[in-house]
Formats: sequence, structure tokens, C-alpha cells
Amino acid sequence: MRFPSYSRLLAVLVLVTGGAALAQRRQLQDFQGGEMTQQEREAARGRPKYNINGYTKDIQIKEEPVPWMAIGLAAVAFAVTAPFAWRIYKGTTKEMADSNVFGVSSSRVSEADDE
Repeated sequence: MRFPSYSRLLAVLVLVTGGAALAQRRQLQDFQGGEMTQQEREAARGRPKYNINGYTKDIQIKEEPVPWMAIGLAAVAFAVTAPFAWRIYKGTTKEMADSNVFGVSSSRVSEADDE
């Protein structure tokens, strides 16, 4: 009993949405087919289709200055920290060479002999 009412509702919704979709379609404008004179044709051919240069004339390319202050600050920071980093690097490599973890004088060899 409910089935026919749903089918009627569905039919009405389809017709309403279809009508709304057709109502929103734009109508094509009539083309004015008047003949152009030879001078108008040559003038139309001479003009570019797209005015590319007109748009680019208004745009000013803004060149940003080189950030000399930031470059100078980075150079000063590097110059201050470089000696300390070099000293730490040299100390670490010396400690690693003295410990000789992977060499024959490792403590593991002596532990293996004790057992």
C-alpha cells in the first residue's frame, strides 16, 4: 500500500529536478552574421587575440635585497664556534684512538683468556 505513494513521490521529484535543471540552461545568443569589410578583417587579424603585454606592464617585479645582516651573523656564529668544534673533534678522535675498541689490545681478549 505504501509502494504506490513512494513511486508517485519519486516521479514528482524526478520531474521537478529535471525541470529545474532545464530552466538553468543558458540560451545561446544569436550570432550577428553581418559581413565585415576588408579593412575590419585586416584590423582584426593584426590585433592579438589575447592582450598579454597589457597585463605584464602593470606588474612590477619586486627584487628583494640580499640579507647581508643575516649572512654576516651566520659567518660570525660559525667563526666563534669553529675553534671549539675543532677542539672537541680532535679530543674525541684521540680518545677513540687510545681506547682502540676494535684492536687486539681490547679488554675482550683478556676476558676470553681468563675463562
